[in-house]
Amino acid sequence: MSQTVAEVIVETLQAAGVKHCWGVPGDTLNYVTDAIRRSGIKWVHVRHEEAGGFAAGAEALLTGELTACAGSCGPGSLHFINGLFESHRNRAPVVLIASQITSVERDFDFPQEVDFEQVYRSCSVFCSEIRSPAQARRKVAMACQAALAKRGVAVLIVPVDISKATAPVEPAFTVHRAEPLLRPSDAELDRIALILNEGKNIAIYGGSGCQGAHDEIVALAEKLKAPVAHTSRAKDFIEYDNPYNVGMTGMLGTAGGYHTIRTCDTLLLLGCDFAWRQFYPEKARIVQVDIDPTHLGRRHPVEVGVVGDIKATVAALLPKVTARSERGFLDDCLARHDKAQAALEKRAVAHEGKIHPQYLAHLIDTHAAEDAIFTADGGSPTVWLLRHVRANGRRRTLISLTHGTMANAMPQALGAQRAFPGRQVISMSGDGGLAMMMGDLLTAIQEKIPLKIVVFNNGALGFVELEMKVEGLLNAYTDLVNPDFSRVAEAIGFHARRVEKATDLDAAVKDWLSQPGPALLDVVTSRMELVMPSVVSGGQVFGTALYSVKAMLGGRAGDVWDLVTENL
Repeated sequence: MSQTVAEVIVETLQAAGVKHCWGVPGDTLNYVTDAIRRSGIKWVHVRHEEAGGFAAGAEALLTGELTACAGSCGPGSLHFINGLFESHRNRAPVVLIASQITSVERDFDFPQEVDFEQVYRSCSVFCSEIRSPAQARRKVAMACQAALAKRGVAVLIVPVDISKATAPVEPAFTVHRAEPLLRPSDAELDRIALILNEGKNIAIYGGSGCQGAHDEIVALAEKLKAPVAHTSRAKDFIEYDNPYNVGMTGMLGTAGGYHTIRTCDTLLLLGCDFAWRQFYPEKARIVQVDIDPTHLGRRHPVEVGVVGDIKATVAALLPKVTARSERGFLDDCLARHDKAQAALEKRAVAHEGKIHPQYLAHLIDTHAAEDAIFTADGGSPTVWLLRHVRANGRRRTLISLTHGTMANAMPQALGAQRAFPGRQVISMSGDGGLAMMMGDLLTAIQEKIPLKIVVFNNGALGFVELEMKVEGLLNAYTDLVNPDFSRVAEAIGFHARRVEKATDLDAAVKDWLSQPGPALLDVVTSRMELVMPSVVSGGQVFGTALYSVKAMLGGRAGDVWDLVTENL
């Protein structure tokens, strides 16, 4: 029986493992959605395509499986761009079906004509148009294989006349999933071992490439008596059950991680592509192991750079390193980490007056399921998640730092919840971020996705205000006139509640998390809460002091008073 190109596309996607397709139907996509309707792939109808891009990326990243999204010509497929940029930079295997106007009208400035190859080239591992029915099966298979092998977004552009055309019989092109064992040569491992064996103050810094290598890294840390710092994206893979953990460095880290990386004399980078060069050590010998050879030495000069899977590489390296007994550097770094954690925990308690966001994050951590999945909006919710929600080897966290977008948390939670219907999924949303994508609260109701959303409602673009203040600038244009988010959500169909007093918060969090369906908790938090970096520079102190002077002279003495009383 003959097939249309649209049917071949959907059949190939399903064979490649696609379970869901996120999108908005329309005109040039109609033959594809009709084929999906008759397939085993479930269509998830979002209200804005950007949300679909976020959701598909979250599903793909957390499952490791291919996920699809699809849009109509012009604005429809264009709307995916920010969500797919985020997904691509997270190395999530996603395929976008970008339907296109009919071929004969191309290049004549036809209504809704967009050159998707130019638009998506910079945020994809594969971007190509199906130019004839005879290409369909092969090109879809190659797109899927590229997304899975290279870990990123693949874009298939499908003109409407091609999608409805009859597909000829093609060879059986299918998607292959290679799983090579990739590690450095023995000579390279010997060279790494020699450097580590000569080191005195050795540190390990792990990134997202450490997924699946927890036990090997802990064993290496034990043998070297080395503290282990980690990037934000490696929190799930390194932080738990690790007596050598010293946390993160960088602006979102704490003193333990910062001191470890800056003062070591030998640094082993494992699957780590940390971008902020000012936080690397100035004089240490650095060894870098990464699965991607283009990452070697691109952030900071390294003495040795090798390509390898972290689990296989560390396992092969372990017999070659000399066990150490001296742990002075390790104990010092651990003590600094413990002190920094204790300081953070002092803020995560109920206080008189306004609710501290750290306390809210602490309660969520306390009452959330042991296998919960957490997302957080870019800005301060990301900080509270990283600092106050525990990793335990079963929980997962998803944030936007490589792309650094706002408004990611709620749509990513949609994707996570659809992928794992039996697990608790919590979106830690900022008031600014949620307002950007609020229309897709309707998606949770329509698609019966029981995610839990908490709004850190401080009435401002809080992280932007902080950036302004440390530069010595008066905050401007950051005010948010918010609705009562709980009433908005309730009107849509959520179970919802608003909390303004710390004494009411514990019970409210328990009740919110216990709801069987979609639930939203709108919590009014302190606007003046500071996000303290891992180390406070003189410039930041001067900038904040300069802001305070300007605010006093500008008639904002109340803001300065709130800043002092709520943080000291």
